[in-house]
Amino acid sequence: MHDHDSYGEGAFTAATGRSLENDRGKPNYLRYQRELIGEHCGRTVLEVGAGLGEFAEGFTGLDRYVVTDVDPGAVARMRRRFADRPEIEVDTFHIDGSTPLSEPVESLVSINVLEHIDDDVAALRDMAKSVVPEGTIVLWVPGYQRLYGEFDRKVGHLRRYTPHTISTAVRAAGLRVDTARPVNFIGGLAWWAAVRKGGVRTPNPKLVSLYDRYAVPATKSIERFVTVPFGQSILCVARVV
Repeated sequence: MHDHDSYGEGAFTAATGRSLENDRGKPNYLRYQRELIGEHCGRTVLEVGAGLGEFAEGFTGLDRYVVTDVDPGAVARMRRRFADRPEIEVDTFHIDGSTPLSEPVESLVSINVLEHIDDDVAALRDMAKSVVPEGTIVLWVPGYQRLYGEFDRKVGHLRRYTPHTISTAVRAAGLRVDTARPVNFIGGLAWWAAVRKGGVRTPNPKLVSLYDRYAVPATKSIERFVTVPFGQSILCVARVV
């Protein structure tokens, strides 16, 4: 996962036969993600690296939603999954600037993709080619290098970000930063304890389920009112200028 053609859940599934990085079994987390990301999206959206469409499944109410991945198998499964959703287009999409959308969208969503790409600045420039001027690129990336561990290496993460480092990449790509902030403070602490201190190499499904059931609602309540200084992920909204 060191180039523009290797990112997202679908590509990792194809490479290993299973994905360690999917969001199945985490309904509260997905709802929280959709709420945070959705408020920055327009009526037409392109999602890059959509994998098997877990995020897209509950992201509704749009005029046009283009879900994409680089893995043909993932694309085929999403076509079956969204066959009854007329607003959803499913396609293969490579972040290399060669095939931007013929009809640009108001917003592009990129969830856990940018950290897989060597030249993240070039990738951001390429993403912007499919977004209208003053449109948004909504990035969800893993947070804080101090949390980097064996799991990150396993799923092909080249880096984790801070609000500063993601903002630096966005500005270098010629985009404007609307917001860049940590999210999922409790998850960051749990990740640090389990991965960095506990030596956990793969997520435990039972613990993930318990976390989703109890910790995510608490996180959502806290972060609605408090700006947290640290988190498992970084949410960045870039503006195409």
